[in-house]
Amino acid sequence: MGILEGKTILVTGVTMNTSIAYKVAEIAQAEGATVVVSNFGRAMSLTNRIVKRLDPAPAVLELDVTNPEHLAGLPDALRAVGVERLDGVVHSVAYANPETALGGGFLTTPFEDVSIAVHVSAYSLVSLTMACKPLFGDSASVVGLTFDARISWPHYDWMGVAKAALESASRYLARYLGPEGVRSNIVAAGPIDTIAKKAIPGATSFNDIWGGRAPLGWDESDATPTAKAVVALLSDWFPKTSGEMIHVDGGLHSTGA
Repeated sequence: MGILEGKTILVTGVTMNTSIAYKVAEIAQAEGATVVVSNFGRAMSLTNRIVKRLDPAPAVLELDVTNPEHLAGLPDALRAVGVERLDGVVHSVAYANPETALGGGFLTTPFEDVSIAVHVSAYSLVSLTMACKPLFGDSASVVGLTFDARISWPHYDWMGVAKAALESASRYLARYLGPEGVRSNIVAAGPIDTIAKKAIPGATSFNDIWGGRAPLGWDESDATPTAKAVVALLSDWFPKTSGEMIHVDGGLHSTGA
């Protein structure tokens, strides 16, 4: 029996098989979960194609986490694909304008682009969780993904600020929803070669940083270690862990220069 046997999990942001979200969906299914995935807009065609590699192919919902109508209709959309109870939610959604909010232009980024980055990458953790809450049972697990925002990184700029807000928002979700049995945690992954990473100007420099400093080593092409941590947090093996940030980065966060 898998550690997610009998559970139903919503995984947002599944785009390509190289994404962390895809690997989470794959491992969650292998551990016994019923998985539903989501994306929106032009990315839907990619998602619908890539989920055919999963067995069984999960239901795909269109969900723009910044669209109030999509969020309000999410419980009914889940019920329409046979989901009456939701045991876990994976927030794998982020965006910042690569031309203005990433790549070194931090001091001149207009607020409009900052607000978009924070809305999509941080506030949506709360709005998505609250949209799913009507389907939560006596317990549920919410897991978000970050690139450790306790410190600054080259090129990451306003996405780093947005991720810091995401990490803080998770702690507040843990505070306010804990009495209702909802756990909220974050997994801080090392650099993985995803579409999102490729959109960051200069992001290949992260590979050099991890290659030289991660005590356990790091394979930027392998999302499996990160996905396993997410699946573990979705399971009942962390029943009293909430408001936490788990690092899956080869140990780099623990090192100095």
